Amino acid sequence: MTATAPETAAPETAVPAGFDFSSPDLMAERVPLAEFAALRRTARPWWNPQPRGATGFDDDGFWVVSKHAHIKEISRDHELFSAARNGSVIRFNERFAPEELDVQRENLLLHMDPPTHAKLRRIVSRGFTPRVINGLHDALRDRAERIVADARRRGGTGDFVTEIAAELPLQAIAELMGVPQEDRGRLFSWSNQMLGYDDPEYEGDPACAAAEIIGYSMELAEQRRGCPAHDIVTKLVEADVDGRGLTDDEFGYFMILLAVAGNETTRNAITHGMIAFFDHPEQWELYRAERPETAADEIVRWATPVTAFQRTAVRDTELGGVEIKAGQRLAMYYSSANFDEDVFDAPAAFDVRRSPNPHLGFGGTGAHYCIGANLARLEIGLIFDAIADRMPDIARAGEPRRLRSAWLNGIKELPVRFR
Repeated sequence: MTATAPETAAPETAVPAGFDFSSPDLMAERVPLAEFAALRRTARPWWNPQPRGATGFDDDGFWVVSKHAHIKEISRDHELFSAARNGSVIRFNERFAPEELDVQRENLLLHMDPPTHAKLRRIVSRGFTPRVINGLHDALRDRAERIVADARRRGGTGDFVTEIAAELPLQAIAELMGVPQEDRGRLFSWSNQMLGYDDPEYEGDPACAAAEIIGYSMELAEQRRGCPAHDIVTKLVEADVDGRGLTDDEFGYFMILLAVAGNETTRNAITHGMIAFFDHPEQWELYRAERPETAADEIVRWATPVTAFQRTAVRDTELGGVEIKAGQRLAMYYSSANFDEDVFDAPAAFDVRRSPNPHLGFGGTGAHYCIGANLARLEIGLIFDAIADRMPDIARAGEPRRLRSAWLNGIKELPVRFR
């Protein structure tokens, strides 16, 4: 469906005309927190114009949704606001072909609407039950301690992202899915290529990287069908929900989702969490002393690794006093909602004791709430426990380098001193 720009945009704000919240160049420098705050003061969606076709969509732009309440409203109403119409990713590029999204809609939970989404989620959720996640605790605790101990043993200066933050999520995926640990480096490389399509530092073709993950996953699924094991892969491919398990294609795309939700986002949450502790040393001392269970959620709120996902209006509607036309896209900016003054006391403060903490870092509730939220919380808690125990004097050794991305709040490198 082709959508056009609104005849009348939202009232003027402190945001300059032509500002593009989805600009990869902007996100390579900073998260636009001041501009989000200006939008929240209007309590209305704001029209973000874009050249037609430049971002992979045949329209003139999208609505920026900045308020916590509005994002929850959109997230809960899948009949009015569709993930499938244009997918959930706010920006592709001019090389992105519409048929690529057609394939993803058939297999990737991120781009599905109920009831198709619900059927596939019921199968996938078998890998993320509380029993499964709790069963990983001791193994992941040991892995977190080894990761930090190895870095401490090497000493000197290193990269926190590759040597610590990326390692536990990758090892957790391998542990969960029965992937050989020696293959985790391949998953790391493929996910970087797949998601770094706006960053020239990452060489390779995102479509080829996705195909590599799918091919690897299909081979893994076929092995389990021929020789079942007591692992999650076997549970996912066996037919016991609605008479079926995951097809090879579905399993391949599920592994792509894991590469994003189970690796990239948790890695960035851990990295941003470390930066927050560097910037707020009193919070690091508090964490070391008390280990509050609330810390992981505050780190996710503060980091908001996924800046935004989008939905498309199925029919004409109204949101925050603004008329939304059928076919128009709405970007749910979680990185704004997580600092909404109407929801959070002192939202600009990093507070590991924050409670309650109704952040939207795992999605705005509803059908697409992150299925791996509890695994992410576990990994974040375990890695910072290990750092606090074995490397409490870790220090910043340089400035972080940000990922050039329209929708990921990513850190490519964080120089630290391991001590």
